Amino acid sequence: MSSTTTLVKKQSSFLQGLQGGISIAIGYLPVALTFGLLSKSTGLSLSETVLMSLIVFAGASQYMALSLLTVGTGIIEIIFTTFIVNIRHFLMSASLSEKVETDSLWKKALYSFGLTDETFTVASTKEGTVNAGYLFGLMLISYASWVINSGIGYVIGASLPATVQESMGIALYAMFIGLLIPSLKKHRKVMFLAVTAAILNSIFYALQMISTGWSIVLSTLLSAILVELFYLKYTSEVETDG
Repeated sequence: MSSTTTLVKKQSSFLQGLQGGISIAIGYLPVALTFGLLSKSTGLSLSETVLMSLIVFAGASQYMALSLLTVGTGIIEIIFTTFIVNIRHFLMSASLSEKVETDSLWKKALYSFGLTDETFTVASTKEGTVNAGYLFGLMLISYASWVINSGIGYVIGASLPATVQESMGIALYAMFIGLLIPSLKKHRKVMFLAVTAAILNSIFYALQMISTGWSIVLSTLLSAILVELFYLKYTSEVETDG
C-alpha cells in the first residue's frame, strides 16, 4: 500500500470518527454547560474550570469533585475517590483493546485519555475493527465539546444574579440524584449500594471519626464490599436451594 493511499485511509477514518462523535458532542453540551454553571457557584475561576475539563475529562468525576470541594475535602481524598469511580475504565480499556488495530504505544496512550462511557459505546459497537484515526476523530470532537461548553457554562453563570449563583449549589445535589435514579430503576444492587454508603457516611459523620472526604471514600469502599459479599452469599444460597 502506497503512502498516499495510507494517508487517504487515515483521513477517511478520522472523518468517520468525527461523524460518529457528533451525537456525543451534542449530548455533552447541556451537561458541560451545567458543570460550568456549578463551577462558578462553587468558587472556581474560569481558568480552573476549563483546566479541570482539559485534564480530567470525566463528567461524573468532575461533578463529584465539585461537591467534595464544597465541603472542604482535601486533594488526596478527591483523587482517591475519583480513582474508585473511574476504576471501570480498566475493564473498558481491556475490552476496547480487542477491537482496536495494532498500533504504537504512544497512540494508544493518547486515545486512551479520551475514553469515556460514550466514546467506548460508540467505538465498541462500530462494525469491524477500529484504528487510531477513527478513535482520534471520535474523541477529539467529544473532548472539544466538553471543554468548550464547560467554559461557556461558566461565562453564562458569571452573568447570572448573585442570588441565582448561590442557589446553584442545590442543583449540584439535584444532578447527582438525577444521575442515580435511572440506575436505581434498572439495578436493585445500585439501590442497596447507595443506601449502604449513605448510612455508613452518616455514621462516620455523626461520630466525627474521620474527615468528610475520607468518610466518603471509606463509605464507598465498604458499601461496595458489603453489598458484593451479600450478593455472592445470596447467589450461592439460591443455587444450593435450587
